[in-house]
Amino acid sequence: MSHTAHYPVSATSQSAVLDRVAAIPWYVWCSAIAVTSTTVGLYWDISWHMSIGRDTFWTPAHLCIHFGAILAGLSSTYLIFATTLGKNRGGQDSAVKIWGFYGPLGTFVSLWGGLTMLTSAPFDNWWHNAFGLDVQIISPPHVVLILGIFILGLGGLFLTIAEMNRANEQTRRNLNRIFLHVGCMLTILLLMLISEYTGYTLSHSAVYYRVLGLAMPLVLVGIARASGYKWAATKVAGIYFALWLLALWLVPLVPAEPKLGPVYTRVTHLVPLEFPLLLFAGASALDFLLHRMAGRNKWLQAAAGGAGFLLAMIAVQWPMGKFLISPLAENRIFGTDYYPYMVGPSQYHFSHQFDFYEKTRTEFWVGMAIAFACACLMTRIGLAWGDWMRRVKR
Repeated sequence: MSHTAHYPVSATSQSAVLDRVAAIPWYVWCSAIAVTSTTVGLYWDISWHMSIGRDTFWTPAHLCIHFGAILAGLSSTYLIFATTLGKNRGGQDSAVKIWGFYGPLGTFVSLWGGLTMLTSAPFDNWWHNAFGLDVQIISPPHVVLILGIFILGLGGLFLTIAEMNRANEQTRRNLNRIFLHVGCMLTILLLMLISEYTGYTLSHSAVYYRVLGLAMPLVLVGIARASGYKWAATKVAGIYFALWLLALWLVPLVPAEPKLGPVYTRVTHLVPLEFPLLLFAGASALDFLLHRMAGRNKWLQAAAGGAGFLLAMIAVQWPMGKFLISPLAENRIFGTDYYPYMVGPSQYHFSHQFDFYEKTRTEFWVGMAIAFACACLMTRIGLAWGDWMRRVKR
């Protein structure tokens, strides 16, 4: 008579099995590292331009940016070929087919973003050689670069959300943290892109809130909707605030001096970007209102959420702007006494007075009406985008 032996499974073995089940795929980590590296590098590059000038292409900031592009490109290319050629044939069941190649949707998007970023490098060199040096964020090569980073980040979101939507509960929680992190990097990227219109000296102008209404509800609502966490938008905005504030306090500790002239202000350290927006106020309004109105008409949700977001931002940024232009903010905590090397002492006063973008009351109120319309429309698009991401499994 044969006997079947039963061996007890140790707690260690069970833990190892659970760890494998809840493990995060390597390509998700690569994607998160890539978008983080590029976003950090972009902040560093803007600071470098304000403090040192564009002395060479091979600056640490540029290398940090393009490391992310190369990492995302190589990992995406490997995963696409592994899925297509048979090393990962099981992955074809959860892949899309583009031009005969198989791979997760996020890998194709990330690869496109990485290639766009790398294309911007020679374009940027040519631009500076042809038109001289500049410190503008919104120049053609910079826009191509930021577009590439944003596409790369979207690829990271799609890659992570596809894994989330196929995962068990434990793995989903782990992936959700990475998803919110990548979403935060995208939020920071957008805020750097629009920073020329969201400086605190413009906080009493309608253009400030119009740009916020166009940029922020879409990404915050989309990420929150896909994540499923009740306060996901608030978490993303809170992480942004903490990271940006740390940069404001730590970046000036790095020694630096201008290498290009003319130098109008003596700089001995890296110059940080301005004090962060109190975005968590608007994000909290979005989270609260959309949760309370769940199940109602989507346009009604969007109208309430968009209006609530903008009202909350006006409530906090209007008085905050008044504080930031005052002498009370001229310290290392709020950082309004940092000036780029190309700004002379005769221009310092512009950082301590409001810049009124609209010239008449009528222009202001029309601009504010457009801002509310933009916020509501972008909230509605964010709801649709988030619902779409919740269905992505490839």
